[in-house]
Amino acid sequence: MRVSLSRPLVAVAACLLVGGRSIAAPVAVRTAVHYRGWSDAVILSNGRVEAVLVPSVGRWMQFRRIGSKGGPFWENPALAGKPMTEKPWEASHGSFGGDKTWPAPQSAWNWPPPDVFDAAPLSFRVPGDGSVILSSPVSPRFGVRTERHFRLKPDSDSIEVTTIYEKVQGPPVEVGVWVITQTQDPVAAFLPIPKGTRFQEGFSHQWGVPTNHVVVRQDWVELRRDKAASHKIGNDAGQIVWVGKEWVLSIQTDRDAAAPHADEGCSTEIYTNPDPTPYVELETLGRLQTMKVGDRLSATNRYTLLPRRLKDPLEEARRMGASSGH
Repeated sequence: MRVSLSRPLVAVAACLLVGGRSIAAPVAVRTAVHYRGWSDAVILSNGRVEAVLVPSVGRWMQFRRIGSKGGPFWENPALAGKPMTEKPWEASHGSFGGDKTWPAPQSAWNWPPPDVFDAAPLSFRVPGDGSVILSSPVSPRFGVRTERHFRLKPDSDSIEVTTIYEKVQGPPVEVGVWVITQTQDPVAAFLPIPKGTRFQEGFSHQWGVPTNHVVVRQDWVELRRDKAASHKIGNDAGQIVWVGKEWVLSIQTDRDAAAPHADEGCSTEIYTNPDPTPYVELETLGRLQTMKVGDRLSATNRYTLLPRRLKDPLEEARRMGASSGH
């Protein structure tokens, strides 16, 4: 594992007092942090929000506000502190949770998820500019290595995450950058319906969507988790909004409207998992590209986390949409 720091950094305060006025705290990175039984966590913080990365299980495990006991990401309690196994999806406990990347489309590999994309520890480095980079080994199946760049700015409620695929070896392969964020069961999750959408209903039925769990509310699609069965919807928007009891999470992605996308042209998707594992997945899909050795493909997401303020979850979604220009 490559680490550019010789020892953990000390966490900074939320504000500094200079010349009688407060200024934003600098971004700080702490390494070798103990978190939920793991001893290798890396925490990126700006005094307002922080990201908890666990390289040994290849995940961004939590995004939370400073002072909060938890955050919106789902973390599997059955696998807390446990090491990565060769095939974690075959274990009865399933996924670790958190945020990860898979290659799209799923039809290129079906199941289980391919090698290093889901079942390998990642190395990390801290460039010294307030960011953290996670890197994977080369996928034997796809000949692709991944990098994920996490960047926080001072005095911000958002983190920017750029996921890069680099084709290192093997024959050409068509892939897209797919990012999956597993979250706790929300009050509701939303997709905005963009003007000129390609989907007649404003969204695509990926599978198993009953009318009593998905509803179009003006220019937004609302999905709530079904406790009895899994469901998935998607569309060609550039944002997903998750509304919980305490927090509101927005994920924005830059859609390339002229480029092909997997899943009938979807760039955003929401998946809901049934009981007894009550999580929801917020998914973004970048453009598809046939990659040959030497090619690089990237996609950038912006995650914003705010305290919930409004009673109506749709109005919370609109608030987050207005802040992004939707």
